[in-house]
Amino acid sequence: METFSVSVNIAPQSSVTFTLTYEELLQRRLGSYEIMLGVRPKQLVQNFEIVVDIYEPKGIAFVDVNGTFITNELLPLVKKTVTDKKAYVYFSPTLEQQKTCSDCEDTLIDGDLFIRYDVNHPQDIGEIQIINGYFVHFFAPDDLPQMPKNVAFVIDRSGSMEGEKMKQTREALMTILSELHEDDYFGLVTFDDTIESWRPFLSKATPENVTEAKEFVRTIKARHMTDINKGLLYAVDMLTSEKSDYFPDMSMIILLTDGRPNSGQQDLSKIQENVRNAINGSMSLFCLGFGYDVDYSLLDRLAKQNDGLARRVYEASDAALQLQGFYDEVATPLLLEVNLNYPGNAVTDLTLSHFRQFFKGSEIVVAGRLQELETNTFQTEVSAHRLEDQFVVEGLAIAEEWDSVFPDQEYIFGDFTERLWAYLTIQQLLDKREKCSPEDEENITAEALDLSLRYNFVTPLTSMVVTKPETEDEPLIADKLTEEQREDTTELDISAFYAPPQLTGSAHPIQTLKTKILSSYFVDGDPHFIIELPDQNDALCFNIDDKPGTIFNLVRDPLTGIVVNGQIIGDKKVIPGNKIHTYFGRFGIVHEKFGVRLMVSTKEISVSENEKQAKFSWINNKTLEGLNMDLQVIKDLSLTVTLRNSVKFLIILHKIWQKHPYHQDYLGFYTLDSYLIITGSVLEQGWNWCLQDGCSPRAGLKIPGLVHEFIRLFCHPE
Repeated sequence: METFSVSVNIAPQSSVTFTLTYEELLQRRLGSYEIMLGVRPKQLVQNFEIVVDIYEPKGIAFVDVNGTFITNELLPLVKKTVTDKKAYVYFSPTLEQQKTCSDCEDTLIDGDLFIRYDVNHPQDIGEIQIINGYFVHFFAPDDLPQMPKNVAFVIDRSGSMEGEKMKQTREALMTILSELHEDDYFGLVTFDDTIESWRPFLSKATPENVTEAKEFVRTIKARHMTDINKGLLYAVDMLTSEKSDYFPDMSMIILLTDGRPNSGQQDLSKIQENVRNAINGSMSLFCLGFGYDVDYSLLDRLAKQNDGLARRVYEASDAALQLQGFYDEVATPLLLEVNLNYPGNAVTDLTLSHFRQFFKGSEIVVAGRLQELETNTFQTEVSAHRLEDQFVVEGLAIAEEWDSVFPDQEYIFGDFTERLWAYLTIQQLLDKREKCSPEDEENITAEALDLSLRYNFVTPLTSMVVTKPETEDEPLIADKLTEEQREDTTELDISAFYAPPQLTGSAHPIQTLKTKILSSYFVDGDPHFIIELPDQNDALCFNIDDKPGTIFNLVRDPLTGIVVNGQIIGDKKVIPGNKIHTYFGRFGIVHEKFGVRLMVSTKEISVSENEKQAKFSWINNKTLEGLNMDLQVIKDLSLTVTLRNSVKFLIILHKIWQKHPYHQDYLGFYTLDSYLIITGSVLEQGWNWCLQDGCSPRAGLKIPGLVHEFIRLFCHPE
């Protein structure tokens, strides 16, 4: 879990408003979606209110509201209204109602508010939404017969489990054993630095066997060291040795541990390799990490590499309920080897569409892009194995008009189907890094980073940026990089300079992709001009406000003959009372000595080299190798321009939701491998900036000598 913080100074007797806008893909678990709101003001609040609006086009099945701080006195203040497709929750206690007592200044409002609800799920192919060239498929059937399962519980009994943790583990196991379906087969394995099992084989969950297993659970005591490797491999052998035509294929291991391996095999990569090779795709591994000392990253990788998932169980009075709740999620398998199939000539860039298992009360979500923006229908098939036969359903996905599906609903982030596709793709790329070779990891990381920056997602590769409203003079930008991450200013990941200043994500340095950078120059967003100067550990940034259509001369280097011009565009319309924002909408690059001319807009790319001309769009990947220039297009994302023995530029296409009321697509321009042009033109001669249409006092800047004073004047008023 990432933790972000930002500090601001507030004048006495003044007020400040913090606005946090975020989006979240709600996970369906145990038959419902859950919205959790942490409410801990730590003081009485004059005007306190929580307002939640829910809209579901397929209809709302139910809504439940509860909170850890909701007392009998506060319960009547929770107002809930549910209609066919809408739900409304309202909670607004007065100052007196917030108090712990009539004469107290402490507040009762300290905890979490939970809103759980479900929608009416179609029981055939599910729900498919097609909007603006992207689709999302929700699949959540609940009316299928349960499949029996083989499950091995692997319990850590090392010394660190002593006391309350072991007591809560035994309590949870007693309840879980009682809830096993009689057709299930189960085993119990305990480990410290030695292995002990209830029985060396699986047993059917008959009442007699469950009773005997409970007696074994009561005898589990904490002791000695932690050998996770041996405990898991023993459980794998138990499950594989019992496989036969009479046993179902739904096999799983549930591991509970609170520590780190300190006995037997302790090399984490070797443990992962051993477990992955032993399982070999034949079963799923679910990992529960108990407390804060556990090596959760190890458990997360083990689970992801073996078709499972990991959860952290927090040390609290309800830890036994947390353990039981996790088991309930995987207790009822309905389908095995689920495949969601779409026609290859209509759909591309699919997120994960094969799932080893589907559990009752959960949901499968798949997203993808359409080959043609005008595509409104395509055939869909869902196939899987179930208890005694094959499960197959087919159906036709049909696009619906946005206004009819979401009447009077404005999605603040733009086209949610496209963003959901990007979110799932990023998450699955990050998961894929745990399974791939070191050679592939570099490319996967770069792809995930590009998508994170393009769609403004905070991920393990990016940081959150906080900004003040536009009406305030001084912008506030904060991220979560540590001091250690800031120390290395001479070797940074190139993609760390891809992020325009206004993005809500900015890149971390990634040590696998390094290059020497003397300085970096890019124009993007608003402010337009950024020059990174590592020697001063600072940056030059400034705006030149002008009318849309104005052409800027961005780069002019007499030695190499390179000229780069950029033309600015404005918003579709301006919010009354606000200034007009301008962005770059077109770039022209000329290299006179090479005979190269390149024109890039948000719609198309035109190139000519020695009178040979070509034109192509952003909608496809494209690589073009010329005598003196190479081009590489990543569809709807970026264009890399490499001039022989000279310079490399990157042009980013920022796609904006087509129905956005104000903004439109724009471009960003970055220098990448700029050693020659920077050393030749900037450090020795000075880079002379000038406007093609008129001159501004800020435009005639020579870099050497006055850089630092200029930065202080225009970037960091102090």
